[in-house]
Amino acid sequence: MLAEKTIELGILLFDGFPMACLTSVIEPLRAANEIVGQEAFCWHLVSEAGQKVRSSANVGFEADRPLSDCQFIDILFMLSSPVAGFRDPKQGNGALRALARHGTVLGGISGGVFPLVRSGVMTGFPVSVHWCYEAAFEAEFPDIEARREVIVSGANRYSAAGAAAAFDLALHLIQDRLGSEVAHEVACWFQHPMMRGTSVKQQVPNVRQSDSGDRLPPLVTKSIELFAGSVGQPISITEVARQAGVTPRQIERAFKQATGQSPSHYFRAMRMKAARQMVVYTKDPISEIAAAVGYSSVAPLVTHYRAAFGLSPSEDRRRINRFRVEDNAPLPSS
Repeated sequence: MLAEKTIELGILLFDGFPMACLTSVIEPLRAANEIVGQEAFCWHLVSEAGQKVRSSANVGFEADRPLSDCQFIDILFMLSSPVAGFRDPKQGNGALRALARHGTVLGGISGGVFPLVRSGVMTGFPVSVHWCYEAAFEAEFPDIEARREVIVSGANRYSAAGAAAAFDLALHLIQDRLGSEVAHEVACWFQHPMMRGTSVKQQVPNVRQSDSGDRLPPLVTKSIELFAGSVGQPISITEVARQAGVTPRQIERAFKQATGQSPSHYFRAMRMKAARQMVVYTKDPISEIAAAVGYSSVAPLVTHYRAAFGLSPSEDRRRINRFRVEDNAPLPSS
């Protein structure tokens, strides 16, 4: 096992990438090398043209090599914000497609799935999409299957939803290369309690949990699932009740008790969160965002958005843009 060749990873960084995802990939691999006393893995920081790149925390990183010098890399992961992209898309996307044709394993972590999919190498492949980017991803890539699993892998493609998922993905690489005992020891080094598999779902916050911290009751959970599937074409409480086999009054009582809110206000909050993802992580016109979350005009969206976040969608976009690194790195990053 240890006589096998070193696995070379490239980590393609775009301005505004989440720094935690970078360390979550590298540190487990570094620890695995120390444990086995051999360079089982090595890694290179890559940028489009070999230029310096700044993270979302405004920390600068010097690239080891440009994307054009990655022909012999075994695995290339992309780290970015959702709105990041190549300065020369034709050349950058072409380079990724050429690597894919030559068998390089390609992957995206957190917002890195956006430039990965834009390159055209993910057609027909499902993608792990962090829950905070779901609405923006589905608006830009309606034909790509977005999944809530923390890791999605297969056929030389990887995607992972966030820094903790990147750590799990690194553990899987260690297990495949060095065995489960080494992977377990690495996890223990970092007090990472378990290595999550590809079928594990992301943890997604509710608008408000009950004060007791208990799980939401089944009726409320079922209603939320129906709401989530109807963001673009809002569903009535009456229709939710019909599909759940109860009365609207029962749903009203269940939501009040479990969340402190009416079901209609809860649903509106879900729609506003989806709208904010698109405001922050896409360049779509506000009118298109309004339609995507079920409004026939911009005015009611602006009213509800301002009530939820204290400013209009346009004001929110301008505010976020003040924090971007070269107009590329929206906050928050995950």
